[in-house]
Amino acid sequence: MAAVLRERAGTEEVGTARPRTSDPLRRRKRFQSRGLFLLMLPGLAYFLLFHYGALVGNVIAAKEYVPFDGLWGSPWVGVDNFRRMFEDGAFWDAVLNTVWIAVLQLVFYFPVPLGLALLLHSLTWSSVRRLVQSVAYLPHFISWVIVVALFQQLLGDTGLLNSSLDGMGLSTVDVIGNPDAFRPLVVAQVVWKDAGWGTIIFLAALAQVDEQQYEAAAIDGAGPWRRFWHVTLPAIRPVIVLLLIMRLGDILSVGFEQMLLQRDAVGPEAAEIIDTFVYYQGIVGGDYGFAAAAGLFKGVVGALLVYAANKVAHRLGEQGVYK
Repeated sequence: MAAVLRERAGTEEVGTARPRTSDPLRRRKRFQSRGLFLLMLPGLAYFLLFHYGALVGNVIAAKEYVPFDGLWGSPWVGVDNFRRMFEDGAFWDAVLNTVWIAVLQLVFYFPVPLGLALLLHSLTWSSVRRLVQSVAYLPHFISWVIVVALFQQLLGDTGLLNSSLDGMGLSTVDVIGNPDAFRPLVVAQVVWKDAGWGTIIFLAALAQVDEQQYEAAAIDGAGPWRRFWHVTLPAIRPVIVLLLIMRLGDILSVGFEQMLLQRDAVGPEAAEIIDTFVYYQGIVGGDYGFAAAAGLFKGVVGALLVYAANKVAHRLGEQGVYK
């Protein structure tokens, strides 16, 4: 009896076993995936080398780095660079300027792409929409050197504004070289340059909103404002939260090139930020360990802000950047 059962079990196992036949479709998919992986390798190598591999250089924040001695040959100083950094008044002035400019950009720049995206989305003529989008995207591809030069030609001492005021017999105004006007000026530059580019993600989110929801809300008597509040805003709220978290993580980066180009015109008291402070202390001054400590401080604060903002987003029921 046992022999019969073993024979039946063996027969069933043989009958249920998958035949080892080659599947052309599966082989083709594997070949295509292998090609995509090969295409991904240059980008992966870039991030591993220049973003993750470069993190090893943060060790010089605990060293008195000498380029001729190398990364590991330079003497260790422990936390002396961080102690000097926290006791340096110029560093805290740079932090204060960075925070002020970042807050102004967050308040006055962040809503502009959303508002512009809503206006573009409401246009019914596709040709007009494409034209406005193209014009709004164009400044993003202009370098900061040209942007600063354009603003100098418009608002400088001999720019278009002062030339017009002088021609009408009125007193001229100093905008480019005025430290008090510097913060609003840099925010205006960012809005002009990147507002159009920032609408891309919002327009993609608005395109996913079901038009039937707008029609149903209009039938129920909802006006434009109520349709925005109850239909549009809930649909794009996850995107807004995601971009806000990413902006908070990058809040201490307010534009190195933009500030460096205008620093001499208004002085370091108004235009010095953490990035330019690191540049002048490290690259120009040669105090590499001290500059690395300041840069590491900026990175740690940014990471903590992302973590905190993501936790708040989870508490509010949003997905955030990660779970």
